[in-house]
Amino acid sequence: MQIKAVFFDFDGTLADTAPDLGHALNRQRTHRGLDPLPIKSIRTYASAGARGLLKLGFNIGPDDHVYSEMRSELLEFYSQRLCHDTCLFPGIDTLLDQLDILGLPWGIVTNKPARFTHPLIMELGIQQRVACVVCGDETPHAKPHPEPLLVACNKISVLPADCIYLGDDLRDVTASLAAGMVPVIARYGYLGDGLPPESWGAHHIINKPQDLLAYIEHQ
Repeated sequence: MQIKAVFFDFDGTLADTAPDLGHALNRQRTHRGLDPLPIKSIRTYASAGARGLLKLGFNIGPDDHVYSEMRSELLEFYSQRLCHDTCLFPGIDTLLDQLDILGLPWGIVTNKPARFTHPLIMELGIQQRVACVVCGDETPHAKPHPEPLLVACNKISVLPADCIYLGDDLRDVTASLAAGMVPVIARYGYLGDGLPPESWGAHHIINKPQDLLAYIEHQ
């Protein structure tokens, strides 16, 4: 096969957003007299968004009567400190440079809401380079549904079978396979606390961003 485009998940794959997400969660905890959690423990849950963070921080889920209020508060705190410690993962900028040199368009497909994703892309200085961005609230279905990935392919006129999707969560692999795309796992990402990534069914696992180029060259 010939790879014609690469799509990235955002949190835990393209950018390390856990420090600022963790700061928002810890603000909630300290406001309620609880000790802050170490970022190391928060990092595991960061790809799961508000649901994962609130489960970790307060052991509540969407069915709890306080969930909606707590979620709104968490996101408000997050919006106030969106890109203080967030950065691209080491090696990502070099990978993007090399994709540009190869003439391979790359995009972002994330479950993160647009009101956070687009400002972060600007803050990280990649808004002029990314071929397309599909956020979690911009399609009727979010990952693990394949729709966001299919929308991304349509935006840049490529077939899913000619694309790689790099992610750090089981739902990234599930969405990729359902879309007919090549799923690759970023082992350097957050990975969650469920089954090990080797069991997710991806075509390949990379330990660092640069490893993706070697995989592309061997396709």
